[in-house]
Amino acid sequence: MKQVVFPIPVVRAENAKREGTRLAHLGLAMRRHRGAILGLQWAVVLFYLALVAVPAFLPLPPDQAGMLDNLTRFAQFLFWGVWWPFVILSVVLMGRVWCGVFCPEGALAEWSSRFGLGRPVPRWMKWAGWPFVAFVLTTVFGQMTSVYEYPKPALLILGGSTIAAIAVGLVYGRDSRVWCRHLCPVSGVFGLLARIAPVHFRVDRAAWDAAPAPAGRVRCAPLIDIRRMESASPCHACGQCAGQRGAVELAWRSPQAEVLRPVNAAGAAENWLAHLLIFGMLGVALGAFQWSSSPWFVALKQAAAEWLVNREVWWALEPPGHWWLFTYYPEVNDAFTWLDGGLLLAYIGAEALLVGGCIRLCLALASKAARLPWTRLAMTLIPLAGASVFVGLSLLTTSQLAGEGIVPHWANAARLSLLTLAGLWSVSLAWHLGRRLAAIGVALAAALPLWAWYQQFFVW
Repeated sequence: MKQVVFPIPVVRAENAKREGTRLAHLGLAMRRHRGAILGLQWAVVLFYLALVAVPAFLPLPPDQAGMLDNLTRFAQFLFWGVWWPFVILSVVLMGRVWCGVFCPEGALAEWSSRFGLGRPVPRWMKWAGWPFVAFVLTTVFGQMTSVYEYPKPALLILGGSTIAAIAVGLVYGRDSRVWCRHLCPVSGVFGLLARIAPVHFRVDRAAWDAAPAPAGRVRCAPLIDIRRMESASPCHACGQCAGQRGAVELAWRSPQAEVLRPVNAAGAAENWLAHLLIFGMLGVALGAFQWSSSPWFVALKQAAAEWLVNREVWWALEPPGHWWLFTYYPEVNDAFTWLDGGLLLAYIGAEALLVGGCIRLCLALASKAARLPWTRLAMTLIPLAGASVFVGLSLLTTSQLAGEGIVPHWANAARLSLLTLAGLWSVSLAWHLGRRLAAIGVALAAALPLWAWYQQFFVW
């Protein structure tokens, strides 16, 4: 009997190979057309400066102002309602292409380093904990000054960060992004999210070693040893190394491949990233998104105010009078007192410690049971943490749209569905790592953030 060969698997394989080839060609095109990317970066820089700087010098918009008839409202919507949520989404889908192609701060840091002193990067700057510390400080300070609602704190925080990036570039490194590598407040978050991106620059180390040395050395702005690069976490996906020695190409991969792959060098950096994930993205950020709508915060504030009044402690009920310290805009009847600011810090700190501490305990128990490092189990929570940050930023989008009379009633259900799917993905990753015990531990770790979001969406 003649054997019948079905061509369907072959066609699928050919299609996959064709798509992979197209992606590799895209990576090579990024290297060939570097000038176009630089032009795009400078266009984004100008747009960024307009969004951040111009509104800070305009009068505060009246309550009835809309985004279509007020520049400040329009800029706030574009920056906080569109820009940042989709930056997070882009990193999850495409890796750190945002950093290498679009980020204005990274572009300015790299540009300034061309005129810099080229001094060696000091040891203190290489401390692995800076991404965690910078993320927590900028997030908390942003809440203290109402960065989402007012343009001056946005200019102070983002403009200050940009100036610091330029200053670091002028002193350290040469044609590099020292600020982005070591000090950027969101570099750690982007590095974590890039681990589950289905697109990355793949390095074939065997092909690299076998190829003859090229005439010129490839320049890596984020200071990566490309030959040994195994993770998409530090890579800015700028395309400048594409095709190097015939060993680097833009390629597809499974979104769970990097999380499930054994970690070769788990040390201080991995430990700090794990803490950023559980105490930062799932702790501090969650508290920052929730405190203003929490009935517990309101009840605590009322009880504390009564206690202070009964004891005639009046100074705590007065505003400091500085917008760069606590929110202070008396012309629109919005000013934080010392009590407001203190309770805000206490609430965010308490939620970070409670949620992060419970997650850390669950991971520690699962780590012992499954005989896996707790930091490796923590990485399975990247999908949930990414979804949590995206959902939190999307609250700004819908609240600004609500001011225009556009109320998507389906939004909260969609948000909780996204969070649930992300949580299930995290549990699935844990199952692949350590089977039942690891999956149970991660499921318990994911339960508290999911419960907190459910409270905000459907109970509060």
